[in-house]
Amino acid sequence: MVKMVDGERRDESVAIAIDRDKGSQAALKWAVDNLLTPGETLTLIHVKVKQTLANNGTQPNKSGDDVKELFLPFRCFCTRKDINCEEVVLENVDAAEGIIEYVQENAIDILVLGASKITLLKRLKAVDVTNAVIKGAPNFCTVYAISKGKISSVRSATSSPPPLCTIRPQLPARSSNANNNNFSPRAQRRLQSVQSIQDEIEIKSPYLRKEYDQGTYQALVSDSDLSFVSSDRPSMDWFEDNRSNYATSSSSSEKQSIDLCSSYSAFSTSSQESGRLSSLSMYSQDDVESEMRRLKLELKYTMDMYNSACKEAIAAKKTTIELHKWKEERKHKLEEAILAKEAAMAIAENEKAKSRAAMEALEAAHRMAETEAQKRKQIETAALREVEHENKAMHALPHSNRMYRKYTIEEIEQGTTKFSDSHKIGEGSYGTVYKGTLDYTPVAIKVVRPDATQGRSQFQQEVEVLTCIRHPNMVLLLGACAEYGCLVYEYMSNGSLDDCLLRRGNSPVLSWQLRFRIAAEIATSLNFLHQLKPEPLVHRDLKPANILLDQHMVSKISDVGLARLVPPTIDDIATHYRMTSTAGTLCYIDPEYQQTGMLGTKSDIYSFGIVLLQILTAKTPMGLTNQVEKAIEEGNFAKILDPLVTDWPIEEALILAKIGLQCAELRRKDRPDLGTVVLPGLKRLMNLAEENMSITRPSS
Repeated sequence: MVKMVDGERRDESVAIAIDRDKGSQAALKWAVDNLLTPGETLTLIHVKVKQTLANNGTQPNKSGDDVKELFLPFRCFCTRKDINCEEVVLENVDAAEGIIEYVQENAIDILVLGASKITLLKRLKAVDVTNAVIKGAPNFCTVYAISKGKISSVRSATSSPPPLCTIRPQLPARSSNANNNNFSPRAQRRLQSVQSIQDEIEIKSPYLRKEYDQGTYQALVSDSDLSFVSSDRPSMDWFEDNRSNYATSSSSSEKQSIDLCSSYSAFSTSSQESGRLSSLSMYSQDDVESEMRRLKLELKYTMDMYNSACKEAIAAKKTTIELHKWKEERKHKLEEAILAKEAAMAIAENEKAKSRAAMEALEAAHRMAETEAQKRKQIETAALREVEHENKAMHALPHSNRMYRKYTIEEIEQGTTKFSDSHKIGEGSYGTVYKGTLDYTPVAIKVVRPDATQGRSQFQQEVEVLTCIRHPNMVLLLGACAEYGCLVYEYMSNGSLDDCLLRRGNSPVLSWQLRFRIAAEIATSLNFLHQLKPEPLVHRDLKPANILLDQHMVSKISDVGLARLVPPTIDDIATHYRMTSTAGTLCYIDPEYQQTGMLGTKSDIYSFGIVLLQILTAKTPMGLTNQVEKAIEEGNFAKILDPLVTDWPIEEALILAKIGLQCAELRRKDRPDLGTVVLPGLKRLMNLAEENMSITRPSS
């Protein structure tokens, strides 16, 4: 760097005072970037401070190796920047005094120092090295204090340096911008900047204004922190620690300003009283103003750095909020992905379970098919046996030793007036029933239709059954005409139970006593058929139409043409026999027998349960079990009973209804035993009915 001195051009000398602190490194970097160009020479000054010993001797506090280690990073930096450097090591008891003496003796034009990290209040109480150098440096030397790569304070030269190698007389002060045309462009820009800062300070300095008030100075220092005076940019750690102070800066700025003014007042008072800063009194008015300019400049930089720190803090806070939001969204997406994965795994497990269930169902279907094939073989075998059994019965009937009255067709025609329609009392799919008179006795004659399906086998079966059994509740077979398929029965004057319940032919209303007794009589005769030896007899077509009432309202079971003798099995509880085809009347047929063809004594119990419910309600059998169950569950059982009977014993009728529902269970194993469970309960109800019997049995 070249400058003019007394009309002569010479290089400007630049020196930097260094130590081990980071401020020295920042000062070196700033000087290289702003004051020097490649190839120029820079002087590095380090003062070894002597420590005073007890015997008034002195001793340096650093060895030679320590000093070499100190200069090493600075020398390396200058080498990279192509800057020549000279290393100067001084020894003095005062670092500031040593630097000032070196500047004075070597006519240093520019001196750069790292700003001391000290607050304003501390600086007022004790002079630090940087301030001491700035105040004591010769007037021909421009001194820069650098903090964190920026100018913390500056003191411009006010005179020209003396010629080298001569005694340097004090030159008269000159304007800082005089002959600046002889300076380099970088020096000119630096001097212009310094001059503008000084002009601004001279204009706004509160010490140059006698009329300044406390409010003006308060505006100068409000919203600031005094600890920023020695540093141009606060760290984020400091900002976080003092955020609460700045949050209330609007309310506490006035107090800080007053405290600052009080501190200055206390400083002035204490200086006069104690003499600790007596050197301040020796300063001229220009020195005081210069110090205030420097302090204001530091305060300005502090405020700029504070504002910058606030903006950075706000930006960091926004970034933190956005980052937190992004993390939350990422977390939410991750949770959704986990849930989707779990749902997919669950679907996969469900599909696996369905696949396993399908395989098991397929295996079960194969097993069922094999079972059905075996059952089919068994059915075919049983069908052959049944055909053989029927053939044997048909061939054995004409040669049977059964005792029954054999009537001729002429006798039957005479007794029925040649089957006159006036004698007809009933008709069905099997044939027609006529009322007649044979041997001066009223009889019922059933004529089997020759075209009826299995009519001949039913005729033979009924003759076979009724000629070998006798029971007071079974219709009595008086005789038959085998050639024409005519069966002669005792005459039942009150018709069928179905006619009485539905009031056909103006039939009388059956009292609840008669109904209870009829239920017990049917159960007694049915149990008789089931207990026959060596093989039980299953009626297969039990219904109210096949239950007849005589002149004394005694019930008797008729129409046993579909009855079957079933062989006993190893099962002692129930006797089952597979039939090739089901027989009976819809709504009375055992559902299990209808589905599987397995015939047993409990097939009649299902039909008997439906008959019991009809005796109570006088309703058709279709859906009757569901109606009774619903009435019981809803507490409306009394409403479903036959309304023609006005004096129903509700509790006893409910017992009979529950017996009927048990007998009408869909599964055979759920139905009760007729002899041990059903009959005892029905006999108790019959005894109750006999005790309350108040009717007279009609005569024939």
